[in-house]
Amino acid sequence: MKISKVILLLFLILSSMPLRAKDYNASMFGIKSNGTTLNTTSIQKAIDVISEKGGGRLVFYVGRYLTGTIHLKSNVTIQMEEGAILVGSVNPLDYEFMTGWTALIFAHDQKNIGITGKGVIDGQGFMVANNLVDLIHKGVVDDPLRYDRPRETIRPQNIYFRGCRNIIIQGITLKDPGSWNQQYDQCKNVIIDGIMVDSKSYWNNDGIDIVDCDSVSITNSYFDAADDGICLKSHSPDFICQNVFIHNNTVRTSANGIKFGTASNGGFRNIKIINNLVFDTYRSAVTFAAVDGGIVENIIVDSLKSINTGNVFFLRIGERRAGKKGKMNNISISNVYAEVSSTKPDAGYNYEGPVEDMPRNISPASITGMPDALIENISLKNIEIHYPGGGNAAFARVGLDELDKVPEMAASYPEFSMFKELPAWGLYIRHAKGITCENITLICVKKDYRTAVVLDDVHVATFKSLKVNEPGTRKLPVYSYKSSEVILDKK
Repeated sequence: MKISKVILLLFLILSSMPLRAKDYNASMFGIKSNGTTLNTTSIQKAIDVISEKGGGRLVFYVGRYLTGTIHLKSNVTIQMEEGAILVGSVNPLDYEFMTGWTALIFAHDQKNIGITGKGVIDGQGFMVANNLVDLIHKGVVDDPLRYDRPRETIRPQNIYFRGCRNIIIQGITLKDPGSWNQQYDQCKNVIIDGIMVDSKSYWNNDGIDIVDCDSVSITNSYFDAADDGICLKSHSPDFICQNVFIHNNTVRTSANGIKFGTASNGGFRNIKIINNLVFDTYRSAVTFAAVDGGIVENIIVDSLKSINTGNVFFLRIGERRAGKKGKMNNISISNVYAEVSSTKPDAGYNYEGPVEDMPRNISPASITGMPDALIENISLKNIEIHYPGGGNAAFARVGLDELDKVPEMAASYPEFSMFKELPAWGLYIRHAKGITCENITLICVKKDYRTAVVLDDVHVATFKSLKVNEPGTRKLPVYSYKSSEVILDKK
């Protein structure tokens, strides 16, 4: 999707909103800004009235507005002026459960809706989640408390919109959800612009989840999340998450920066990820996973900067359910500068990545398909990755003469560290076809016992201007194995 198309999309959405929409002061409906009065009924009445009158903006001025679940209706925009804070109730019983989720702000099958301004939506998720645990212990709420936490579906998200059209989320700050921060599910024409996300108050705090949507732009925003930052998902085999533009964002997470999956039933198509920064991120800066039978195709990553991350990119085909193999084709990753950390990149943040992945050697960027499901047509161009090196040979389980021992793990949850130890320190490619690498620079600070690049079952990989900088000398920076055809052009 070209930038001009995104601008056109914005124009179409704005033009579909009611012209000269009337502003309604929240105080007109008896909505209190004292932070203690529960305003759920008053806010909902205001939204209903504005929608019935043809639409407009419900404007919140300076103050704290306490509420439980509210439902946004067609042609209504919530305008949060600077200093206005919409505060979620800390009582879990003040939230409704719909379409498998709980949320502070719901919208189902609505159109021309938005949340705009310089104000804040504060879910108070840490307190809500802990109060929910208390209700579970008392037997009021039934939940197995897996990992000593309630299911994410019964903890309130800040925003959950499903089946909606023409959405604008602009300028606001979204903080402290009880579960995922904001989810847009089977929606069309969604603009997320200039928002601030502080989403690290509890477990599963994704920054934003785009699920089975069509025509979405996420631009000029900042995401700080305990879980995946910008996450695209496909929950239904009948939908494809497509035509998504992710531009000029900054992302920090204790999971993955920008991720497709893990839910990938229908798949992902026509995605552009341009000029983004990922930093202090525990897992991969970019992860694409096709593990539930869906597709990942026609993806462009350009101008990515990855600083102090655990991994740079991870492309994976899997088969979490028998007979449901994914497909991955036509992906371009270019103009990348990355620095991989020698220590835990998210150390000191509220909720860190899991310690069970440690200890291990630093994992390479990787492209890993399956023997009967190859990842195809991947272009890597103008990429520079700095690795700490210093791999510990005592952790090694696989040598270059026994690559068949790298487990397939088709049904496992896809993460870059899933194989524990890989035989390359820079780039590992397995079960792939049509790989083109141009102007790739791999820099290793300390000597590593592993080879820079390892290919296993790769059907034609072309390297043009590959530069490997590591202490000591090594005759073969690229090692190919088992039916791999490599064309190495040093020019």
